[in-house]
Amino acid sequence: MDTRIGLVDAAVETMANGSVGSPPTAHCHPIAPAAQAEAAEATLGRHLARRLVQVGVHDVFAVPGDFNLTLLDHLIAEPGLRLVGCCNELNAGYAADGYARARGVGACAVTFTVGGLSVLNAIAGSYSENLPVICIVGGPNSNDYGTNRVLHHTIGLPDFSQELRCFQTITCYQAVVNHLEDAHELIDTAISTALKESKPVYISISCNLSAIAHPTFSLEPVPFFLSPRLSNQMGLEAAVEATVEFLNKAVKPVLVGGPKIRVAKSGKAFVELADACGYPIAVMPSAKGLVPEHHPRFIGTYWGAVSTSFCAEIVESADAYVFVGPIFNDYSSVGYSLLLKKEKAIIVQPERVVVANGPAFGCILMKDFLRALAKRLKKNTTAYENYHRIFVPDGQPLECKPKEPLRVNVLFKHIQQMLSGNTAVIAETGDSWFNCQKLKLPEGCGYEFQMQYGSIGWSVGATLGYAQAVKNRKRVIACIGDGSFQVTAQDVSTMLRCEQNSIIFLINNGGYTIEVEIHDGPYNVIKNWNYAGLVDAIHNGEGKCWTTRVRYEEELKEAIATAAGAKQDCLCFIEVIVHKDDTSKELLEWGSRVCSANSRAPNPQ
Repeated sequence: MDTRIGLVDAAVETMANGSVGSPPTAHCHPIAPAAQAEAAEATLGRHLARRLVQVGVHDVFAVPGDFNLTLLDHLIAEPGLRLVGCCNELNAGYAADGYARARGVGACAVTFTVGGLSVLNAIAGSYSENLPVICIVGGPNSNDYGTNRVLHHTIGLPDFSQELRCFQTITCYQAVVNHLEDAHELIDTAISTALKESKPVYISISCNLSAIAHPTFSLEPVPFFLSPRLSNQMGLEAAVEATVEFLNKAVKPVLVGGPKIRVAKSGKAFVELADACGYPIAVMPSAKGLVPEHHPRFIGTYWGAVSTSFCAEIVESADAYVFVGPIFNDYSSVGYSLLLKKEKAIIVQPERVVVANGPAFGCILMKDFLRALAKRLKKNTTAYENYHRIFVPDGQPLECKPKEPLRVNVLFKHIQQMLSGNTAVIAETGDSWFNCQKLKLPEGCGYEFQMQYGSIGWSVGATLGYAQAVKNRKRVIACIGDGSFQVTAQDVSTMLRCEQNSIIFLINNGGYTIEVEIHDGPYNVIKNWNYAGLVDAIHNGEGKCWTTRVRYEEELKEAIATAAGAKQDCLCFIEVIVHKDDTSKELLEWGSRVCSANSRAPNPQ
C-alpha cells in the first residue's frame, strides 16, 4: 500500500491522468530573485511552503493582509509553488475547495480575523464535502499573546481566540503557531491530519515568525509519509461472510455509489465489485463523477422521485441494495421520500459496514471490503436484465424554430455534445444541479458540485481552483445561474490573470429559481445585470477573454463553435437568456417535496 501524501484514487479523481504533485506549468505570480535567495534559509515560512509542495499543493489561493505579508513572501519564494491572488477570502476558500477536488488537497492563505471570518463559509463547505483544505492565517505578533493589548482586525477585545473558536467546529485540527520551538510539530501534524481525515485544517502563524530560521526546519527534511490505515482482518472476514450470505440469497440486487467513495479512495475497488457482481450500477446525485458512467451496467442517478428514468424503479423494487458511501439528507432523499427499506440494505461507509438491521462491523476500510466482496459474490444480472426490458431511450427536446426563445433543455443538449475526456463540468447550486445531473459523462470527464452544503456562488471560486489544478489537461465547463454569479462574480478577474480558458455558461433567468420552486416570494427576484458587459469591464483589455450573449438556438450554436474553435485559448463567457419559469421537471418535483419537508408542523409536545 503506497502511503505517499497526496496520492488519490485515480477512479475517484475527476481528472483522467491527474498525478498529484506534478510540476507547475505557469505562474500567476512571478518569483522574485531576491525571494529565491531567502528561500535557501531554514525558516518557518520556507518549511510550510515546502510541505505544501510535498503533499501536492502547487497553487495557494490568497488575499494579502498586514498579518500575512511576510509569510506570503516565503510562499512566493518556494520553487514549484504559485501564489494566486483572489478578490476576496470567500472566493479564495472556494478556489481551494475546487482545487482539492481535482488534486486531492488544496490551500488558501488569508489574514487574521477579517480574512479568517470571511473564509469560514467556504471552509465549512469543504468540511461538509470531506475535502482536505489547508487554511493558513497570518496571526498577531507572538509578543502580543497573553497581553492586555487590543489589536486591529479584532472586535476590540484583548482576546485573540475568537477566530480560533469559529474554526474549531469546521476543521479537524487547529494549530496556533506563536512559538518557533513547536512550529515544526504543529504544522506537520495539521497537514497530516488534513490528509488522514480528509477534512480542512486551520494553521495560524504569528506575523513575526515566518522569516526566522530555526534548527527544526532542516534544509532537506525527511520526506513526508503517512502510516497506512489497516482493516481489522477478523472483522473484515466476518463482514464479508455476512454480506455474501445476505446478497447471494437475493433475487435482484443492485449496487449504488455514494459521495463517500471519494474520501475512502475506493473508486477502483467499486468498479472491481461492479464488474464481478453483475448488478446494475446507479449513483447517488452527490456522487456523480465518482462512478464511471461508461460502465456497461450503469443505469443512471438514483434520486428518488427525480431519478434518471427507470433507475428508481429498479433500485426501489430490488430485494437487496448495496449503498457504498451514501449520505442520506433531506436533499438527496427528496424531502425524506425515498422508498427504501433498511432490512434490504447493505450500507458500506469508509470504515464501517452495516448489514440490514444488523449486524454492524467497524474498523473495516471500504476498499478492502469491496475487493474482498468482489471475490465472493455470485454473479447476478437479474436486476439489470429487468432494467434492459423496461428501458426506453430518452427523447430529444423539441427543435427550436428560427428566432424562438432559447429553452434550457436545448442549451443542455448542446452542452452534452461538448463533453469529452478532456473536459470537466462544474454545476452551481440551483437548477444546474438537475440539468447537469442528466448529462452523460464520457470516460475521463470530470464533474463536481456541492450538494451537501449547497452554498450559492460556490461555483465561481471552485471553477477558478479546479481549472488551475487541471490546467493544460482539461477545459472546465461551468454552468452558473445569475443569482449565484452575483454573489462571487469578482474572481472571473483571477481566472483571466491565471490565463485560464474555461467556458462559463451564465444562465440568466432573472432570479433564484431553485428557491422559487421551494417557496416563492419577491425576495427571489434579483436586479438584472449586463453580465457579458460586466465581464468585458473586468477584462479591461488585459488577458484573453471572449464574451457573448445568446437568445436563440442558432446564436448558441455559433457561440459554442467559436468557444471551441477560434477562442479555445480564451476564457469564454456565454450569457444565455432564458424565461424565468423555464426549469427542469426534476426541480419542480424536488422543490415541492423539499417544501413539504421544510413546512412540517411541530411535533405535539
